[in-house]
Amino acid sequence: ELAPAINEVVKIGRSKGITIIHCPSETCATYYASFAQRKRAKDCAHFATPIPLSTRTRFGGHTWCWPDSKTEPDLPIDESDGGCFCKPRCPDGSPWTKQSNAIEISQDDFITDDGQETYNILRTRGIKNVFIMGVHLNMCVLGRPFAARQLTRLGFNVTLFRDLTDTMYNPAMHPKVSHFKGTQLVLAHVERYICPTTTSSFLSDKPMFRFSEVEQEGSLEDAQ
Repeated sequence: ELAPAINEVVKIGRSKGITIIHCPSETCATYYASFAQRKRAKDCAHFATPIPLSTRTRFGGHTWCWPDSKTEPDLPIDESDGGCFCKPRCPDGSPWTKQSNAIEISQDDFITDDGQETYNILRTRGIKNVFIMGVHLNMCVLGRPFAARQLTRLGFNVTLFRDLTDTMYNPAMHPKVSHFKGTQLVLAHVERYICPTTTSSFLSDKPMFRFSEVEQEGSLEDAQ
C-alpha cells in the first residue's frame, strides 16, 4: 500500500522542481552500481561537513547515526526482536536487493545510501529544506547517515511526511500496543526530539495516505 502512495507524492514533488534522492540501503554497490542516477550522486563535488559524520555502526557494520543521550532519549518502542509479528515468524536477515519497483526512478534523480554523498548532493543543489519519507521510521529513516537524525545535525531543515512511513515493531514487545499505535509513539518522539512532521497533503493537496488497517484504529493524526 505504501510504496505506490510514496511514488505519487514523489512524482508531484518532481513536477514542482524538487530534487529526488532515492536511498535504498545496502544496494548501491550491487544492484544500482551501473545506474546513471548512482553515478550522478558519486560525481557531485565534495563538500566538507560542518561536523563529522557518524562513523559508529549497527547491524553488522552499517554506518549508523545513534541518538545523543544528552538531547534524545531511547525510542518509545522495543524493536530488538526485529519487529516481525507474522506467524510463523519470518527468517531474520536482509532479503532486499533493491528499492520497490512501485517507486519510479526518473532520469534526473539521484541514488545513494551514503551520508557524505547525500550532503554533497544537497550542497551542490543549494538545498536547505529536506522532506523525508519511507521505511522504517525507527530504523533507516532515523538512523542511517543520509537520514533525519544526521541531516538535522548537519543543519538542514528536515521535515518528515508522517503519513508516508511505518515502523518495524511487533505489538508483543514493549510497550505492548498495536503496530500503528507504536508508529504514533515514534512519530511523537520524532516531533519532540528530532524534526517536525507534516502530511503528504502539504505537497500534493490531496488527502493524506492511510493504511487500510489504520482506519480501524484511528488516524495517524493522533500522534500529534
